[in-house]
Amino acid sequence: MFGPAGGLGMNPSMDDMNLLQQAQRHQLVVSNLGEEIDLEIGPGEDDAAFANSSLIREPSAGEHDETKHMVLVSDLPSEDQDTSKGQTSAKRKKKVVKRWREEWADTYKWAYVDMKDGTARIFCSVCREYGRKHRRNPYGNEGSRNMQMSALEEHNNSLLHKEALRLQTASKDKIVVDKPIYVKTLMSKSAGSIVEGALKRDPNEIEFIQSVQECVHALERVIAKNSHYVNIMERLLEPERMIVFRVPWIDDRGETHVNRGFRVQFNQAPGPCRGGIRFHPSMNLSIAKFLGFQQTLKNALSPYKLGGASGGSDFDPKGRSDNEIMRFCQSFMNEMYRYMGPDKDLPSEEVGVGTREMGYLFGQYRRLAGQFQGSFTGPRIYWAASSLRTEASGYGVVYFARLMLADMNKEIKGLRCVVSGCGKIAMHVVEKLIACGAHPVTVSDSKGYLVDDDGFDYMKLAFLREIKSQQRSLRDYSKTYARAKYFDEVKPWNERCDVAFPCASQNEVDQADAINLVNAGCRLLVEGSNMPCTAEAVDVFRKANVLIAPAIAAGAGGVAAGEIEVLRESNSMQWSAEDFESRLQEALKQTYEKALKAANDFGYQKESPEALLHGATIAAFLNIAQAMADQGCV
Repeated sequence: MFGPAGGLGMNPSMDDMNLLQQAQRHQLVVSNLGEEIDLEIGPGEDDAAFANSSLIREPSAGEHDETKHMVLVSDLPSEDQDTSKGQTSAKRKKKVVKRWREEWADTYKWAYVDMKDGTARIFCSVCREYGRKHRRNPYGNEGSRNMQMSALEEHNNSLLHKEALRLQTASKDKIVVDKPIYVKTLMSKSAGSIVEGALKRDPNEIEFIQSVQECVHALERVIAKNSHYVNIMERLLEPERMIVFRVPWIDDRGETHVNRGFRVQFNQAPGPCRGGIRFHPSMNLSIAKFLGFQQTLKNALSPYKLGGASGGSDFDPKGRSDNEIMRFCQSFMNEMYRYMGPDKDLPSEEVGVGTREMGYLFGQYRRLAGQFQGSFTGPRIYWAASSLRTEASGYGVVYFARLMLADMNKEIKGLRCVVSGCGKIAMHVVEKLIACGAHPVTVSDSKGYLVDDDGFDYMKLAFLREIKSQQRSLRDYSKTYARAKYFDEVKPWNERCDVAFPCASQNEVDQADAINLVNAGCRLLVEGSNMPCTAEAVDVFRKANVLIAPAIAAGAGGVAAGEIEVLRESNSMQWSAEDFESRLQEALKQTYEKALKAANDFGYQKESPEALLHGATIAAFLNIAQAMADQGCV
């Protein structure tokens, strides 16, 4: 019923594509938005539009009388405009561009050319405006340099431009050329109708649609056995509550900023919501829904009766002071506290949110709610000496890998492991791998990856953490350890390995990366981040018989630790790190066994690469479906 549907493709960057096409019509040499846009004319003759067309804003009706005598400088008669001067003008113009190139580096990033009322004008690709503050003639004949610099500086410093620039940077660094949604072929018409309905309702939410497809694909046999689940699945895919709100805050210089906040309380049928808060420039409603849906399944699969939620903001904490982050967190909680509480929704750490941010959030919640109960999972690590809360998610990923390897009569000791990311989860995965005797050799960041063929040890790991805490590049590691290498703009998936741990972000492993991993000898992939593999990558792993531990099962350590912490606090109990770790391992074991049992019940053999992938989703869905059916149509 479904195939790779180009007709259902989405293009979130149509506006940017239109800008690119418009600029190309004017013979501009243009690179991807977010990078340098060279305003020099391309091969061929100089575009006469720049020399003969006005770059002055068209006057309104009220201004007509005042500006009716305005004429172009190029139209005025001049004794100096002779033939010889016309022959050398092009060279001079280009020299001006080259001389000012460094000075105008920032403006190249936002300027583009378009027609307005039949006239070529210089527009700002961020604000989509032109005029005195946006104007920039590439030949520099628009007025004195000081005049132009003053106008552009005023424009670039305007709050409107800064906000538009931030939103553009957050959306995409590069133009995506009409990439269609990858739609898996489904055997069941009922399952196909669920995906089709989601595509019609939310056609622009790529991440959410991808997570829906993965879930429905895993549930095909369940839906085929009981058509009643189609209706439940359709209700499940619509979140119970989506909260979108503005978050105004003031930086250290007194300037006002506005970000967008999200909280998606996806499903509370099994119990009160638990889910992360993410602060990252790429955060949007689609990602909030996808994370909330994944968290709902993860919580339902765990030994605890919990619903799922997720949220965050497109705020970027990098480079911000503690006071700025505190003011933002307080503004964020000014809206969110209404929906929070121990029996409603308790947030936890996610990308960009650590102990510091959770502490600020909880402090403002306590102040507004007037109660101390219902601590957010994470912030009270140092206040109440809670054990292993921060490490739980990363440790749990390694525990889950050990359970899988034990069923294969293998040990993790001595295995070469490739890890992506360098955040909390990735670092704790590396730490636990070292403790288990494995051989972790890589970590990565947004710029590239670091490989140390000698493997990391505790001393090297401490050095890596020091580098990241100082916001330095991973490249600095190779300056101390000469045998280590850092590779720019590359992912670590072509390194030889036995086990892979993607712990960075969603969709970090695409089809080409999956092929590289298979060729590099990988036989087990354990997901540390939410949905790190694209649908095409999963297909490659399945055909190559690479076992996959899905994030909703392998990532259950964070869920378990949060509930263990809440239970310990409510009972005023004191547990040692050993007790905490023992309970964590027991929770992971229960999750693993529950997923395998569900897979076996629906005909998936333990050795099948789809067993855990589908079994975890089936077990989670059946728990949620039972609760939803018992509570009626609510």
